[in-house]
Amino acid sequence: MDAMNPTSVTTAVAGALGAQNGPAPTIDAGGACTVSSKVLHSGRAEGMEIIEIDNGTLRVAVLPQRGMGVWKAWLGDFELGWRSPVRGPVHPSYVPLFDPSGFGWLEGFDELLCRCGLTSNGAPDFDRRGALLYPLHGRIANLPAENVRTVHDPDTGAVSLTGVVYETRFHHQKLRLTSTLTMTPGAAAFSVHDEISNLSDAPATAQLLYHFNLGLPLLDPGARVVAPVRNLTPRNERAAAGLAHWDICGAPDASYTEQVYFMDLHADEDGKTMALLKNATGDRGASVHFDTRQLPFLILWKNTCAVADGYVVGLEPGTNFPNPRSFEEEHGRFIRLAAGESASFDVRFAFHGSPPEITGIESQIERLRTQGKANPAAAATTGWTMR
Repeated sequence: MDAMNPTSVTTAVAGALGAQNGPAPTIDAGGACTVSSKVLHSGRAEGMEIIEIDNGTLRVAVLPQRGMGVWKAWLGDFELGWRSPVRGPVHPSYVPLFDPSGFGWLEGFDELLCRCGLTSNGAPDFDRRGALLYPLHGRIANLPAENVRTVHDPDTGAVSLTGVVYETRFHHQKLRLTSTLTMTPGAAAFSVHDEISNLSDAPATAQLLYHFNLGLPLLDPGARVVAPVRNLTPRNERAAAGLAHWDICGAPDASYTEQVYFMDLHADEDGKTMALLKNATGDRGASVHFDTRQLPFLILWKNTCAVADGYVVGLEPGTNFPNPRSFEEEHGRFIRLAAGESASFDVRFAFHGSPPEITGIESQIERLRTQGKANPAAAATTGWTMR
């Protein structure tokens, strides 16, 4: 078809949702891109909808029922994502978010990209009696999207997938996430534009973090993180012990305990910055691009444990650090939304498949490091961590 209006494409995608595991019905999106959809019927994936967009180079699997997260991406046979022991995708109905430990969120965690938020996005937070206030990483990654629709731009060939997720509770938060993932023909990349809206007539606050997770085969022993770092602080003593080689990723190690680093980056005059994970040989990598005016901070999560236990590294732009909500609130790291107000966020994920591409990205990062602007939202590292 020459163009897709939201109504016609929504109908076409919804009509495909009766498919079980196996080949999914395909919708032509202007010739260069295709959109397909299916529903899984197996174990904890029962009822999970997967919508795939293929732009001829990159194929991306989106999970509308998991807050519009991105499960995996593929360039031919090369898979981007990680091998979580969770073995998802897991339907949110099987994730005990409010498990008393606060860590029930981990029972559904296996995406290439999942959001953390919106009311909170950090570690579990408890009141003085030990009752859980906010579970790990919040609720948004386990809430289903509605009004999911696909639009094709006949001029550029781009295809966009939009879904709306509500995080609301009577007498509490009234937040809406409108998320749009866009792909252009032939590009080994996808972009995400999110808008958080306060639906209340009273002011509200929110937090947001983009949890990009990369494992085998891109992550390998000696893989390196490259970023135009301005300030960097280890989250705890465990991370401090590895500070001298914070940017180097080790081989899978069953005895390894995660190390996390909080940082802010230099950016260009428009606030744009990036971070790269490249493999040990420097011929493949993936980069995350974001706007420091929207997402002032970057979190590096190194979890190079055994492959069977989830060998992975995370690059995570955020509005704040993933400390407990109460700690972040004390330090003013949250989004303020007036009644009816919205805030926008933009991230881009790109794959680089050759040494010249890696060199080009590293050159851009070096220019930001030497010529970029300081991040005004992170004037000092005081109060970044709880240690």
